[in-house]
Amino acid sequence: MTHMEAPGARGKAVPEPEMPLPDPAARVLRQFRRVFSAVRSHFREIEKQAGIGGAQVWALSLVDQHPGMGVKDLALAMDIHPSTASNLAKALVARQLIEAVRQSSDRRAIQLQLRPDGAKVLRKVPRPLAGVLPAALAGLDPDTLARLDRDLGRADRASGRRRSLRPHSAGRTLTAPGAGARSRLGAP
Repeated sequence: MTHMEAPGARGKAVPEPEMPLPDPAARVLRQFRRVFSAVRSHFREIEKQAGIGGAQVWALSLVDQHPGMGVKDLALAMDIHPSTASNLAKALVARQLIEAVRQSSDRRAIQLQLRPDGAKVLRKVPRPLAGVLPAALAGLDPDTLARLDRDLGRADRASGRRRSLRPHSAGRTLTAPGAGARSRLGAP
């Protein structure tokens, strides 16, 4: 139970009435907490049903959608550092959920392929596979997304952070799976 829930009849959690917050910053912070709570809850459910973490499920779903993609493609699609994508792929290979096939022309390059056990995992996990936040953002209209981008950018700068967390993706446009736009991998 969270601080917003209280035990109800039969021990089930029921939401407590919310106290109105006069401070706009406190109201926005409450909304961030709700969003992150929904994200954590969704990924906990995925992990419970799949036996692997949410990021691994998302990576697995991308390999399913884009057979033969490389680790760099996976990093770009997930907007993560290539070394993080490599670690995700290695973990999925170790669990025999995907396989890494070396190309004959360039022995360093690998193509990722879904294995039958990986397909089984994908069939049993709750949707959306990329998580509730990318799905929620994909459902917003362009004006709302532009406002969020602008306003969250201001909040990010106000936080005092000095460097970008993802310099590898600077200037690239990424879309969540199922967002309707063409991905950088060339699939619809």
